[in-house]
Amino acid sequence: MSEAAMEIGGVNRNDRFTRGSRLVDVLSKAGLAFAIVAVMLYGSLVSPAFFTSGNLLNVLTSMSIVGIVVVGMTFVLVVGGLADLSVPATIACGAILSLGLQPMIGPLPAFLLAVGLAGLIGLLNGGLVGYVGINPIIATLGVGTIGLGIVQAAVGGVIVYGSNPASAEFAKGRLFGIPVVVLIFLVIALVGHFVLSRSFWGRWTLATGGNYSAAEASAVPVRAVKAGAFVITALASGISGGLLGLTLQSARPLIGGGYEFSAITAVVVGGVSIVGGFGSVPRAIAGLIFVQLLTNVMVLDGVRTPIQGFVLGILIVGAVGMDAALRKRGVA
Repeated sequence: MSEAAMEIGGVNRNDRFTRGSRLVDVLSKAGLAFAIVAVMLYGSLVSPAFFTSGNLLNVLTSMSIVGIVVVGMTFVLVVGGLADLSVPATIACGAILSLGLQPMIGPLPAFLLAVGLAGLIGLLNGGLVGYVGINPIIATLGVGTIGLGIVQAAVGGVIVYGSNPASAEFAKGRLFGIPVVVLIFLVIALVGHFVLSRSFWGRWTLATGGNYSAAEASAVPVRAVKAGAFVITALASGISGGLLGLTLQSARPLIGGGYEFSAITAVVVGGVSIVGGFGSVPRAIAGLIFVQLLTNVMVLDGVRTPIQGFVLGILIVGAVGMDAALRKRGVA
């Protein structure tokens, strides 16, 4: 084949990939908007408590705790890191240390140190995935298991309680009528959106996830970028865990259980590609809103927990399947 023909073929393939990405974007946005409205309408019919300020405030608060993790998990999926399964251990680290260190160094230093130590888990994950080349699922699962074991040994498997009432009042407080936890989530979401969509690091993240070899050939520090995604997720999980501990004023080693599944569900349902190279923080948050509202409606409707998990599992499979099918059509 001539050089010109190869060039034309490459352009056609790129054009088809672009059209496929746009198709995924349009369909997922329209579908999510419709799904969110449908869930809200169904919720209003199922329970008169759905649209009460108390219920919506509880949904917003719990959504914010998960949402902070979602922002970090978006970077992992976009960079092609599949998922971070060490999130439960990282959340436990943030929650337990932010409370357990209060009597020794005070609430704010304890919180900051807890987040920093949680970031070390991400640094280890990033090193194993980005530089050593270990499969992300295996690496993060192993690191998470080790981290959780260390946390359990440190506290003896018991519950750690807060000792500073002022920190609890701050975490549960409101500013201009909005819960502080929600405001912190919004700030982190805005920063995450800016980094992923407007900074060179975000461009590197998208490039690495889209075509690792091409990004490496273009002098993108692909190993550092891939490692950095796991550090970002760990820091976000540490913040989430610290806020969760301050809000509840108690923490146990298993406090973070299930948060990784909730975050992955939200990100995937939001249309972020599981294979990397495509996605954004607003899309992931839209998926989070849908999943949280759906879960709340199921709780109000008395749906049993196993059935809730079954429904969320179907959502993940459906979202991944649709992503794969649309991308295959776009680049075929």
